[in-house]
Amino acid sequence: MVCENSRLLLHAYFDGELDLVRSLEFEEHSKTCPDCDGELRSQQAMRQAFRSSNLYERAPDSLRTRIRAALPSEVQPRAIPNRRRPALEWFAVAAAILLAIAFGVRLIPNIGGQSQTNLLAQEIVASHIRSLQPGHLFDVQSTDQHTVKPWFDGKLDFAPPVTDLANQGFPLVGGRLDYLDNRDVAALVYQRQKHLINVFIWPVESRPTKLPEIQTIQGYNLVFWWRDGMYFCAASDLNVAELRQLAQLLGG
Repeated sequence: MVCENSRLLLHAYFDGELDLVRSLEFEEHSKTCPDCDGELRSQQAMRQAFRSSNLYERAPDSLRTRIRAALPSEVQPRAIPNRRRPALEWFAVAAAILLAIAFGVRLIPNIGGQSQTNLLAQEIVASHIRSLQPGHLFDVQSTDQHTVKPWFDGKLDFAPPVTDLANQGFPLVGGRLDYLDNRDVAALVYQRQKHLINVFIWPVESRPTKLPEIQTIQGYNLVFWWRDGMYFCAASDLNVAELRQLAQLLGG
């Protein structure tokens, strides 16, 4: 019996209907839920059995002939006459195709960049959600920046800036390694009253040309900024105003 909380998620995951965040949530859940994991494996095995059983058969031509003969004359399929188009019409079609290609070339980079930005934001939200599960928030738990910062030495190919902001109402509570944008990144964990905030940090070769400032995905707010060759993103369910305040304190 599949657990009630994941009954609908399992079928949506199996059919590829979940977004990235929900897919990652279900994958994490199935690792610790033998019922969901077993049901998913069973459905995958059934799908593979159907695919490899070669059940498809092509209808014989004689059946098509009998069906067409039984149709009334007014609904019989008719061949479309092959008429030659005037030369001017062909030129018009060619011009339309060239215009479509020209506009497409201009739009594709923007679409690709937007998709990449959205995918990164979804990755960040998924990482933030995973961190809130028991045992995932810290690799090093400390309110002392002089303990957290040296912990990253030798674990990353860059030195993330670590600042304790307890006096400003955002105490540092720890840090960990994470993985975003196809590379290892630093994640600093701050707290604002009962709200936990992940600040993800990684280096970039140049300032992003289209740097998103604020995004909200599934109730989680993201604030992005760039400073001194580093890309920053603060993620939390904290309101945007206070999240931007933290970004400004960190140089955003």
